[in-house]
Amino acid sequence: MTTQLGLPETILACLFDLDGVVTKTAVVHAAAWKETFDAFLRERDGDGFRPFTDADYGEYVDGRPRADGVRTFLASRGIELPEGAPDDPPDARTVNGLGNRKNDLLLKKIRTDGVEAYDGTLRYLAAVRAAGLRTAIVSSSANTVDVLRSIDAEHLFDTRIDGVVARERGLPGKPRPDTFLAAARDLGVEPSRAAVFEDALAGMDAGRSGHFGYVVGVDRVGQTDALYAHGADRVVRDLAELGSGR
Repeated sequence: MTTQLGLPETILACLFDLDGVVTKTAVVHAAAWKETFDAFLRERDGDGFRPFTDADYGEYVDGRPRADGVRTFLASRGIELPEGAPDDPPDARTVNGLGNRKNDLLLKKIRTDGVEAYDGTLRYLAAVRAAGLRTAIVSSSANTVDVLRSIDAEHLFDTRIDGVVARERGLPGKPRPDTFLAAARDLGVEPSRAAVFEDALAGMDAGRSGHFGYVVGVDRVGQTDALYAHGADRVVRDLAELGSGR
């Protein structure tokens, strides 16, 4: 049996990813990653380099903590770099340096273009909270607080597990389920009583391996089949569909 929210009646809490689910920032992240990796690969391999693609973003980077995304993508190309330090400058040829280069580009794009929220998600969040369910934001981004404040949505979540909190608690990122599990613990619910809302394949993997009660894939880029293959119980193009009976 499902509720008017489109969720099983057993669900007591909803755990939302940020980029691509709440905000329209996934495309901004993808653009910043492409600019970062293409510049690095051009410097390394010359003008004949093989560019970073949308498929690379979905498979190796999307949803993962920044440094993990760098390592995973470079490994797919047979490239190894020294780890470096978290405060490496953005021109350092290290894992952390590349990650910091990407973050600088991301923040510039956000400052220039601003951040937009998905209206369907904000309406769904309001309905979830009105129904008495608890809510968490679960993101690998270290910029989560600033992004939520920019769209006046910080108050819509009872707890936050983001890149900053994960680092403080030593939590591995997606595709491991640890950040989602931590959010459920903070809300005082068992994973089986929590629903995960994700647009990234790594997030689907986290929802499946964490044995959550329901996993909703949000398809913004035409990857419905892949989201189901990675563990979604249901895939929608917008969260407004969940409360519409569609």
